[in-house]
Amino acid sequence: MSLPKTAHSARVIALDRTTVAALRAHRDRQRREGLRLGERYRDSGYVFTGLNGDPMAPDRLTRTFRELVAEHGLPPVRLHDLRHGAATLALAAGVELKVVQEMLGHSSIVLTADTYTSVLPEVAHSAAEKTAAHVLEAGRLVPGTNRTRRRPPSRKNRRGRKNRKGRISRSRAHPSRQVGRPQRR
Repeated sequence: MSLPKTAHSARVIALDRTTVAALRAHRDRQRREGLRLGERYRDSGYVFTGLNGDPMAPDRLTRTFRELVAEHGLPPVRLHDLRHGAATLALAAGVELKVVQEMLGHSSIVLTADTYTSVLPEVAHSAAEKTAAHVLEAGRLVPGTNRTRRRPPSRKNRRGRKNRKGRISRSRAHPSRQVGRPQRR
């Protein structure tokens, strides 16, 4: 195994459940291959190896990737492009730029922002929509509660109700709690 390019390159990467399951299945296949080969199998500790367990040569990995892309009818893409694709998808999904920076191991958030500026307007638009939806939803709630406000009366029922003294009251709240114009008498 070779050392990482920089000290910051050695980091923990969070993975989703589906990816973890796929990697575990891959590890199980490698273990079965190792048992079949017996002493000829070398456990190198790498995820992607040759049949004997030795690290896979980078050019072989690239060639295998190209073959898989062609086999599945995908547009031509380089193996390294997957890194950019992952970052783009994360930003489009609303992952914060700082988290993407850490994911990629960029030393500066400016580098991440400069590299993925084409995605940021879409992310900004999505953020604006989410913020507006949140404000509109919050406006439906009675402040300090999770209860929704009552709908204002329809135009037909705007005359109000008569109170005990026979006066028309536009609000059912106590007069001292009413906000707005004072009622005419």
